[in-house]
Amino acid sequence: MLLKDKNIVVGVTGSIAIYKSLELIRLYVKAGANVKVIMTNAAKKFIAPLTFETISQNKVLDDTNENWEKTSIDNHIAIGKWADIFIIAPCSANTINKLSNGIADNILTQTALAYPKVKLLSPAANTNMMLNPFTTASLKMLKLCNYKLINTQTKELACRDTGDGAMAEPIDIFHKTVSELLKDNYWSDRKVVLNSGGTIEKIDDVRYISNFSSGKMGAKLATALYYKGADVCLITTKEIETPKDIHIIKVQSSQEMFQYCQDAIRISKKGKMSSATLMDNSQMELIQKKPYFFSVAAVSDYIPKFPQEGKLKKDDIGDEWSLALKKNIDILNSLDKSDIYTIGFKAEMDKKQAQQNAASMLETKNLDGVCLNIIDQSNSFGSDKNSIEYITKDRSYSFKGDKLDISLELLDLIASIDNE
Repeated sequence: MLLKDKNIVVGVTGSIAIYKSLELIRLYVKAGANVKVIMTNAAKKFIAPLTFETISQNKVLDDTNENWEKTSIDNHIAIGKWADIFIIAPCSANTINKLSNGIADNILTQTALAYPKVKLLSPAANTNMMLNPFTTASLKMLKLCNYKLINTQTKELACRDTGDGAMAEPIDIFHKTVSELLKDNYWSDRKVVLNSGGTIEKIDDVRYISNFSSGKMGAKLATALYYKGADVCLITTKEIETPKDIHIIKVQSSQEMFQYCQDAIRISKKGKMSSATLMDNSQMELIQKKPYFFSVAAVSDYIPKFPQEGKLKKDDIGDEWSLALKKNIDILNSLDKSDIYTIGFKAEMDKKQAQQNAASMLETKNLDGVCLNIIDQSNSFGSDKNSIEYITKDRSYSFKGDKLDISLELLDLIASIDNE
């Protein structure tokens, strides 16, 4: 229930892409949000209001039914006060140009003009209409006027042309909405690097050593960080869906993962300057938020000593194969962790030794915290749920549930501890 009790207004305009708005609203409702829809007359030519009312379970607001009774929110002023965020999807080229010039000649544009908070805009139009100088100038103006634009896609359009102008996919608009609603000052604009998934260590060109790590925890933690407003880089061996704004680096071997982690951490320390300030003699000095590294990957402890090119033939190997292994690099121990918060993840199957091993890892690898994950029948590899214990030098906290939910809880806890 990411959006439990959040109030969302979705404006829809006259575009064939309006069918995507139904799926978008379904995602909002499924996440626990209260959704109200505003339709223009042009939008009603494509889909009847009853369809949106069925999906949202709320009355649609249009030019024919404003209600100015004291307790009603069905007017262009009250609905803006009710809403936590306002999304226009699809937003036609006509509406884009109206909004940029402050024209309020229908219920949707009136609501937009009266709404003081951030508005998300997901355009949809023919390529030539999007590239028209009036439209491009309007989009630039809207960026300066409390609108955040969600980029269009290049694909075959309804007019059979192929070009840039298709509305973003509902899941991408959903991710962007969540990131606006859950943004946290502690994490906002903070550089964060994560690694995830089991490394793949080559035996030959067709065989390898790996493990059962699914990479899901790392992907969900990266998503939670994105929702909180962090600037996220995920270095992973797995293909798992995450929000598009997360920078993904796909790797295979532990050595490759180490190199990319090393580079990403070095870059994060230079980082993007945040808006935090220190005032001295009326001078404003920009300071950088200290970055984080979350080591979630399951790195192979041993790797083949003599990896081969091509494919080893069983006729050449014989009836028995003694595969020589050597101890692998310890990525977490080898990285430069100065000037960066570092959180490690540790999977254990021996419950008796788990706590001691996690505490030892905290000390020997100089970490700020360890997430202990005990693997058993109720908490297996590849599950969408997890049970972890977050351990610091003097405290421990337990989390259990969906991996995204406990990721969000963990981030709230880390922020509160650091702010103490």
